[in-house]
Amino acid sequence: MEWGLVAAGGVVGLLIAVVTAPVGVSGAVFLLPVQLSVFAVPSPSVTPTNLLYNVVAGPGALLRYRRDGALRGPLVRRLVMGTLPGVILGALIRVFALPGPQVFRLLVAALMLPLGIWLITRTLRPRHSESPRSEPRPRTVTGLALAVGVVGGIYGIGGGSILGPVLVGRGVPVAKVAPAALASTFATSVIGAATYALLSLAQSGSIAPDWSLGLACGLGGLIGGYLGARLQPRLPETLLRLLLGTLATMLGALYAIDALN
Repeated sequence: MEWGLVAAGGVVGLLIAVVTAPVGVSGAVFLLPVQLSVFAVPSPSVTPTNLLYNVVAGPGALLRYRRDGALRGPLVRRLVMGTLPGVILGALIRVFALPGPQVFRLLVAALMLPLGIWLITRTLRPRHSESPRSEPRPRTVTGLALAVGVVGGIYGIGGGSILGPVLVGRGVPVAKVAPAALASTFATSVIGAATYALLSLAQSGSIAPDWSLGLACGLGGLIGGYLGARLQPRLPETLLRLLLGTLATMLGALYAIDALN
């Protein structure tokens, strides 16, 4: 890959992570269409490249959240333990049964667009007459994490972009969700990237990650993630919820347009 594209990947990774890290999204889900449209990474190599980005970029935000004591608590453990087995299953499905990205784009659009609009509406127009919604039960959280881990293994999105809006919409504060979602994203990305690397030894085709692009984007995300996590405590909960809802809506719209073209 040319050095210009490597530099561009670093800049893209940094900008995405700065915006997404405060709400628990690694940014890989936004990097995916850039890989396909701008960098022309073939499928399914685009998925392990996204996972490689998460592996390199993740420690930036996690280091900052750890210093703030935000990585403690049962939510982190539940998300990690749920997503880890899911990502391995998702990688197997991706390589052997679902090589094309078209269905994924439609599914992401159908899920994220209404979810993002709902979260924005709920934040701007809260129902004061209702009692605050209780947080989901531990089994529900683990089951959701397992399902998201499968999706993350198939498409290399980490899962924070889905877990974040759903958990925040169920009443969990963004400050609690963000570090837990990023921790699960990092853990599953390590396992997912290793799974794809092993599968590439036994299967033909573009299964291995684009190492130069993944590392370049990841290094940019490493810096951006740290900056974004450092910024998060200074942002009010309402603004964080609106940011998360806006990101989900933009993602759904982006994938809907891409799928229809």
